[in-house]
Amino acid sequence: MQTLTYEALKINKDNQTSIEDVLVVEAALQININKEPYTVVMRTPDNDIELIRGLLFAEDIYKNSINFKNEIDKEDNGIPSIINITISKELLGKGYLNKRTLLSVSSCGICGKKELKDIELSGDKLSSKPILSSAIIHKMFIEMYTHQETFKSTGGSHAAAIFNKKNELLTLKEDIGRHNAVDKTVGYLLQKNALKSANYLLVSGRVSYEIVSKAFIAKIPIIIAVSGCSSLAVDFAKEFGICLIGFTRENKMTIYANPSYIKNN
Repeated sequence: MQTLTYEALKINKDNQTSIEDVLVVEAALQININKEPYTVVMRTPDNDIELIRGLLFAEDIYKNSINFKNEIDKEDNGIPSIINITISKELLGKGYLNKRTLLSVSSCGICGKKELKDIELSGDKLSSKPILSSAIIHKMFIEMYTHQETFKSTGGSHAAAIFNKKNELLTLKEDIGRHNAVDKTVGYLLQKNALKSANYLLVSGRVSYEIVSKAFIAKIPIIIAVSGCSSLAVDFAKEFGICLIGFTRENKMTIYANPSYIKNN
C-alpha cells in the first residue's frame, strides 16, 4: 500500500472545492534483528524486505549473499509495523555494534548514528569508468519517469532507479524518503544476486552525503539526480571516484565530480 485517499479543501483564488486527494503513505517500521530492536524507519510500505536488505548492507550489518529469514511480528491496518530479521551471529557485520538508538526519518539517512566517526567510510576508490553520453542519460530519466506510478498519483514520492552498462533498467523503487528508495533498489538487486550489474543510479531528488555513501558501498560509479547536490556529496564523490551529476532536466545537467565519465552528445 503506497497511497491513500484523503478529503481536502482545494482553494483557487476565491473558489473552494471539496476534493478527494491521493497521498503517499508514510508509516513507521521497526526493524528487529534476532528479536532485538535495531531501528525504526519512516518509509512508504511495500518492498520492506528490500528496504531492510539495502539498509543493512549499507550499514555493514549483513553482506552475505544468502537471503536472511524474516517474519512480520506486528501489523497496523494491514501494514507491517514490526519485522524481525533472523541472522546468525557469526554473519553479523561490525556495523551491528553501532546500533541506531534514534528514529531514522524519511528525509535523513544518518539519523540515529551515535558519533561523528560513525559516518566515515573506508575502501578503495572506484576504478570503473564507463563512458556515458548525455543523450542516453536523458533517455534513462524518461524511462524512469514512466514507471513512477506513485509519484504520478500523489506528487509526493521519490524514486531511485538502477541501470546496467547497457543502459537497461534493472529496478525502480519509490518511497517518501530518497535514501529509502535507494536502499530498496540496492536491496532488490541483492535479493536477486545481481548488484554487480549496477552501473548507474538515478534519483528523483537531491543528493547529499548518504546517497553517495550508499552508491559507493554498492560500487555504483555514476549518480544522476534531478535536483541539486550538497557540498559534502561532491567532496565524497570526488574522493570515492564517483561521477556525480545534478539538475538533470530539460536536456541540461551539471557535472560536479569526475566529468571524464560523460561525453556530451
